[in-house]
Amino acid sequence: MKKINKKYILIPGITLIVVILVFSGFILGKKSVSAPAAHDRVFFNKELGKPTAIDFSLFWDALSKIEERYVNSDKIDYQKMLYGAISGMVESLGDDYTIFMPPEKTDSFVKSVSGKDSFEGVGMELGIKSKVLTVVTPIEGTPAYRAGIKAGDKILKIGDKTTEGMTTEEAVSLIRGEKGTQVNLTIIRKNLDKPKEYTLTRDTIEVPVIRWEILENDIAYIKIYQFTANLPSKFEDIVTQLLRDNAKKIIVDVRNNPGGYLETAVDVASWFLPENEVVVREEFKNGEKNEYKSEGYKSLQNFKTVVLVNGGSASASEILAGALRDIKGIKLIGEKTFGKGSVQTLENFRDDSSLKITIAKWFTPSGVSIADEGLKPDVEVELTEDDASNDRDPQLDKAIEILNEK
Repeated sequence: MKKINKKYILIPGITLIVVILVFSGFILGKKSVSAPAAHDRVFFNKELGKPTAIDFSLFWDALSKIEERYVNSDKIDYQKMLYGAISGMVESLGDDYTIFMPPEKTDSFVKSVSGKDSFEGVGMELGIKSKVLTVVTPIEGTPAYRAGIKAGDKILKIGDKTTEGMTTEEAVSLIRGEKGTQVNLTIIRKNLDKPKEYTLTRDTIEVPVIRWEILENDIAYIKIYQFTANLPSKFEDIVTQLLRDNAKKIIVDVRNNPGGYLETAVDVASWFLPENEVVVREEFKNGEKNEYKSEGYKSLQNFKTVVLVNGGSASASEILAGALRDIKGIKLIGEKTFGKGSVQTLENFRDDSSLKITIAKWFTPSGVSIADEGLKPDVEVELTEDDASNDRDPQLDKAIEILNEK
């Protein structure tokens, strides 16, 4: 099997990351230097990168007025002020996924996307949806899942701290913690009349990858939890087993799957799609485009297949689902997907701060944008709280029904 170099990580909400070390930028001093007193400052590179169409003197005028008139000017933290100015500039873009992170938040973020198989927390993926901190998906078997947290839940408060204006990275740092400790979340949900508070006890979270089983009438059910780096080899083993067991039809379940490696999604799609078929298109600024194509592994191309999706299916999950529908006409069953269809790159600066910036958007082979709106299923089936409480799965039932149709 052809191996593809890993480039992008799609973690919704979470983010698609390329860690690129770019030692550049406009900074003031170094971390080890304390902030100078008012009127005793030295700024570097005031003119470096100054846009010709913008009169940047307004910034310096405002700073001078603060030093001149602010009642506590002797307590000004210039490094903090600089970070705040950069954050404000980035926030003006109106892109939930483009953010500036000071050194301590950069360190926390890099650790959060390091790909560990386990961590201590409550077990849910987070993202920003319409400027609100949103649960992309609870991880099966975790404290969040057992407590009844749902994909699409809006988190209003973490403890006593409001989440308004909070980034996913800040939220993760507040929610994660030592096993056995507790965290309170205030959540609003579409069907709730008022916000509800959940008290979750943190635990060691084991992140599953994939499982499968043979259902009635030779249907192979494949549940993909995340598109991890080791999924391709695991998926290949499953293909070998389901062929050996004479499976005839396939259900691919990417419900509550927040994403993972782009190349892993392309690899999985390659088992279903002919060689050189476009799996996803990537569009950069100025119209630059890139295409990721199927390797054409062929083994599953002729299997009758359906895909289960919901509001917790994001980024890589949406790429796989969109490609299988566009190229093979495979039906999507369930609820509308999350809508995480953009690419971010992490630019690291020399003081260990960083800028996570959106550099491209994803499009399905037919040109449908994954971003914001998500993918609407061909067969809409709601999974209610009552269904979940009583161990019913009408979405899976509908998938089986469709596969059994002649």
